[in-house]
Amino acid sequence: MNEEQPHVEDRCILWSDGMQLLKDAAERKHFLRTGLEGIDTLLGGGLRKGQLTEITGQSSSGKTQPKDVRLKRVMSNIICESVFDIFALFEVLDRLEVSLNGKVTNGSNRICLLIIDSVSSLLAPIIGGKNSQGRSMMISVAMILKKLAHKHNLSVLVTNHMVAGNGAPKPALGESWKAVPHIRLMISRDRGSNIYTATTLKHTLLACGRHMKFQFLPS
Repeated sequence: MNEEQPHVEDRCILWSDGMQLLKDAAERKHFLRTGLEGIDTLLGGGLRKGQLTEITGQSSSGKTQPKDVRLKRVMSNIICESVFDIFALFEVLDRLEVSLNGKVTNGSNRICLLIIDSVSSLLAPIIGGKNSQGRSMMISVAMILKKLAHKHNLSVLVTNHMVAGNGAPKPALGESWKAVPHIRLMISRDRGSNIYTATTLKHTLLACGRHMKFQFLPS
């Protein structure tokens, strides 16, 4: 917990005025399609480049299916890293930043998608109790991910598990994380079937609460 953390000012995204912000949004309107028509329609085209998208759902709800559909088609181009704690995640993200900066310099930046499967399993152990340092580290991770998405025009996708709430399960990591993703998508599965329901909990451009049913058929 005492390891040096990235400086907040190095992770911020700054615009000089509203016109610059509008221009930036217009330039970053491209999407990566998930391969599931229902989800792509619900998201307005797919995973938006330059933004962080969260998919949440209970165990076996199907929240990893959109990720797997796309990944199975491009396995030869995937770089995988095994990360089991928050410090290893910081190291991987730092290496990625160095790699992306080098590829931009060489004019060959081909990385378009960053996925962190179960980001909650890495963050939940450090944010319990009264120690504020864990929460600060969580915010550092959030700012790094959003900076990578913005600076390198990546689609960043994270998955989050559900925890018990007052009357109904809710996404883990609490209120502090709730404001982090640009888009939050909850996926549930109809019991005993291949029918799934995706619901938008948060979206920067579209109305929340929209839902879409879809069917996942393994290839």
